Amino acid sequence: MKVSCREEGVASAAASAAGRLVADGVPARLAAGDPTLWGEDAEAGTPAGPGRRGDPQAPYRGSRELLPELGRLAERARAQGLTHVVLAGAGGSPAAAEVICDTDDVPLTVLDTTDPGQVLRALAEPPDATIVVVADAAGSALETDALLRVYERYFTQAGIAPAERIVVVTGPGSPLEARARESGLQVLLSAPGSGGRVPALSAYTLVACALAGARVERLLDDAGQALPLLSLDTGNPGLDLGAALGGAALGGRDKLLLEDQLSAITGLPGWIEELIAGSTGKRGRGILPVVGADPHRSGDELVVAIESDVGDVRVDGPLGAQFPVWEYAAAVAALLLEVDPFDRPDEAGARDETDALLALPDLPAGAPAFTDGPVEVYGGVTAKDLPGLFAELLHTVPAGGHLSIMAYLDRLAAFDAPVPDGAGFEQLTDAWMMADAATLRALLALRTDRPVTFGWGPRCLHTTGQLHKGGPQNGVFLLITGAAAEDVEVPGRPYTLGRLQLAQALADLGAVETRGRPAVRLHVTDRAAGVARLLAAAQEV
Repeated sequence: MKVSCREEGVASAAASAAGRLVADGVPARLAAGDPTLWGEDAEAGTPAGPGRRGDPQAPYRGSRELLPELGRLAERARAQGLTHVVLAGAGGSPAAAEVICDTDDVPLTVLDTTDPGQVLRALAEPPDATIVVVADAAGSALETDALLRVYERYFTQAGIAPAERIVVVTGPGSPLEARARESGLQVLLSAPGSGGRVPALSAYTLVACALAGARVERLLDDAGQALPLLSLDTGNPGLDLGAALGGAALGGRDKLLLEDQLSAITGLPGWIEELIAGSTGKRGRGILPVVGADPHRSGDELVVAIESDVGDVRVDGPLGAQFPVWEYAAAVAALLLEVDPFDRPDEAGARDETDALLALPDLPAGAPAFTDGPVEVYGGVTAKDLPGLFAELLHTVPAGGHLSIMAYLDRLAAFDAPVPDGAGFEQLTDAWMMADAATLRALLALRTDRPVTFGWGPRCLHTTGQLHKGGPQNGVFLLITGAAAEDVEVPGRPYTLGRLQLAQALADLGAVETRGRPAVRLHVTDRAAGVARLLAAAQEV
């Protein structure tokens, strides 16, 4: 692994920050899991996390010890013709698994969503070829509970015992462990020390990756080469990267633009976004990761490039080493910002509010301020149409602030867009882009010099959600929901996936509104037509 600061100001800030950390003995203390780094609450025994207390390398050793079991699982799945591997989870593990499998070009279906359309897409695959990994460290996520129930029914209705096709990965003593054992499901427990923020190369990620055919042993080998470096005062890539991130943020450069267009690793910025936002965004502080954006070279931007010279900081190294180095760097940056990287207090609030909404007879959607074709607009706005609304929101973004778009929709729906017969790759790509809600980010980013971020819900609850609610209160929020053409019942629960998804979205919206931030919800009554109208309106601004 190599981290190099290519911009003089960043290099100077990083060197100063690293010098202070080394003087305090931080590299060795962080590598040893010294809890006193994070204050009295952590020292008193709040839940442990990698690098908080205990041995931070334990999760990686635990994953290596798990390799024989992973090999047996994968061999048995291949022998049974189980080629459709599903990972049902929430947080960083699904994002890490996507990076691993996309980089290795092996198929994996990730369900970290409650969108009924996206789940139905996965359920359309033949059950006799499907194996499901349900990964949840705490064992209490609403997404994993709902998806486990849906897949138990899916296999039962196909005449297949769920215990033959569902593998549960969770923490010792979690509610999910008890439920899984009671149902006779296969259970793999995480290694000690994997509490708090789950490391990317833990069992929560690697079980599904191994079943999908990814080279997990190579990942752990590469991580093993990097881990000894993380206790050093010099030649420590995690310290160098964390000092650059934290030092720049202390100097006002708290917008982290991630660039990876030339990298052989696929999709790493999406995982980094979850890591950095969740680790640093609290107590009114934080670093905002921005994925897929072109830099404006404004004073609050820091461009970090993976295997490219286009940024202020360059990070080189194999994927297996990138994971622990970035995890260490996130802890270093949080330490410089004087926040605990393993504490995510605002995520729990969103879950509690979702539970409260689901207990109501009807969800409090409210009345729209206006309707523009297949799009209903909710919130205190003065605009009368969508182009005017977008212009109003962009004008509302304060100096030093950002616009965040959160779409509680099917993130694969764009691939259903009609294309001409015989269309080439470029035509296919154009058709998909103009049916993809994520394109809204790029269109609005062209019309402002402030950062515009985009996240799929409810994934964003576990990624930028902590920073939105606990970080600097300078965001403007645009939340998109959609009517479900076909819904999915959640067995044993008094709600459907569509109702759960909308409740999560409303809880997310309410959380930013209670913090006094401008927030608007757009509801598309017809998803395909609604997304098309949003993209057309953005081009009219």
